[in-house]
Amino acid sequence: NHAIRAIDLVREEVRTVAGTGNLGRTLNPSGTVPTEIDLRSPWALAATEQVLFIAMAGSHQIWVLLDDQTLGVFAGTGAETLLDGPRTEAAFNQPSDLVLDMGHLFVADAEASAIRAIELREEPRVMTLVGLGLFEFGDIDGTGADVRLQHPTGLAGDAAGLLYIADSYNHKVKTLDPTTGTVQTLIGTGQPGAVDGPLAQAQLYEPEGLAVLNGRLYIADTNNHLIRVAVLATGQVQTLQLR
Repeated sequence: NHAIRAIDLVREEVRTVAGTGNLGRTLNPSGTVPTEIDLRSPWALAATEQVLFIAMAGSHQIWVLLDDQTLGVFAGTGAETLLDGPRTEAAFNQPSDLVLDMGHLFVADAEASAIRAIELREEPRVMTLVGLGLFEFGDIDGTGADVRLQHPTGLAGDAAGLLYIADSYNHKVKTLDPTTGTVQTLIGTGQPGAVDGPLAQAQLYEPEGLAVLNGRLYIADTNNHLIRVAVLATGQVQTLQLR
């Protein structure tokens, strides 16, 4: 629907806070009312008390909504490439998920097969933690420039500052230490499947969404049409039984 919706859990009401329902055609929105501005495939959100960051995948940008009243571009020129630097000069490739942690906004930059970070300081800058760009992909653990991912679409963070990556086209979940830039495979063999069991032997099929809760990593195992759960203390993956 190219829109941002808000759900009031107390009143059980849904309202639109941004977007018209029409596909956006501009990289620089005009207008003063968020519900009168066209959006282009918003895929993910991350929020503080006053600020809502939006992964605008269709325009290769990060937008920001302030107090449900002001909507605009926060980072990205709209060019589909990997370019670091000041937020207004940087560029993304289909940003697909966001995590706020440690004074940074982390971005799963799917088409770049990269994980990006925006320092949320007085003059925010975009930097690449791992990944080299649109046509540089693979399945290699390591540190910094040695790492290769393939179309990461999901991110989650834990209380210790570790990031979990849904490395979708590699059918894996990996961890990233933002401080060192080190990436390690946590779950998956690299082959698609729906096998439960120990982390290294379990199989996923294009996982896309992640959430950490009470020592468990929940995985939207998209092409298996399943929710998988990794119990981190025991190192076991199981399929969530929904009733």
